[in-house]
Amino acid sequence: MDRDQKFIGESTAFLDAVERASRAATLNRPVLVIGERGTGKELIAERLHHLSPRWAGPFITLNCAALPETLIEAELFGHEAGAFTGATKARAGRFEEADGGTLFLDELATMSSGAQERLLRAVEYGEVTRIGSSRSIRVDCRIVAATNEHLPALVESGRFRADLLDRLSFEVVTLPPLRHREGDIPVLADFFGRRMAAEVGWERWPGFGPKAMGALVGYEWPGNVRELRNVIERAVYRWEEGKAIDAIEFDPFASPYRPRGAAAKPAMTAEPGPAQAVAVVEEPETSDFKAACEAYEKRLLEAALKRCRFNQRTTAAALSLTYDQLRHALKKHALLDRTS
Repeated sequence: MDRDQKFIGESTAFLDAVERASRAATLNRPVLVIGERGTGKELIAERLHHLSPRWAGPFITLNCAALPETLIEAELFGHEAGAFTGATKARAGRFEEADGGTLFLDELATMSSGAQERLLRAVEYGEVTRIGSSRSIRVDCRIVAATNEHLPALVESGRFRADLLDRLSFEVVTLPPLRHREGDIPVLADFFGRRMAAEVGWERWPGFGPKAMGALVGYEWPGNVRELRNVIERAVYRWEEGKAIDAIEFDPFASPYRPRGAAAKPAMTAEPGPAQAVAVVEEPETSDFKAACEAYEKRLLEAALKRCRFNQRTTAAALSLTYDQLRHALKKHALLDRTS
């Protein structure tokens, strides 16, 4: 592949995912790639393309989260001149550009309901219609889509079309997070370390000391391989040449001098005044302690969400929770559909 990143790993979980993608590559069917951020979803999509009979055709990528809802359909399906304000000339969409090749839709779960409906028709019938046109255009492209969301749960909450999921999920390749790739962290660390050592001009690669390697293996890696690469490269360039690296810094923002700005005080993003306080009605008497506790927890969550304008990461910080802990609590109390 013509990119700086490669498949590195020897764990069974990782190799099974790569093998599944390789087997699916030869079939002209849509594939969903699921995985946390930094697990290599685009690399798998490229593998599906390059090992397919379409390898000589175009590989077109669209990040669905990078475009506003008003433009996503124009990017996907194209538009005619004058179709909307600013459309001074006709333009082919990504489907037409990917004709004969592969269309990779990243961050699929962020796609609007209108775009999902048009995507379903394109996948079902192999036809697209440019915005502002009444003429259908035949396209022949394979769809590979990726997301870090659990799409069946989005279907249950009404945020994703069940019929579209049925069409796209001929095969689902789920990439394991780095923390579940047993034995791969030392392999990846050595690869990224050697590459960075060569880039900074070291004559010899000294490797990692036991303290550093122990820290790397014991870390949870929320950013997965992308985060690991950054941590390793930062450790190498900061280290003295010739000595085994034995100091790792996971948080590049860690400093006793970091500013206490708005980001450090998420509650300041809410509306000022009495609304800042969490309004909780005391219930000193109850016959069901568990139900009362759960009701209290739900009201706390609802008040914090409203105070933080339904931004989940800001709410998590305001409640001193991790993002995953907050998501679990919101799901428990059926509040996920009230966070936007």
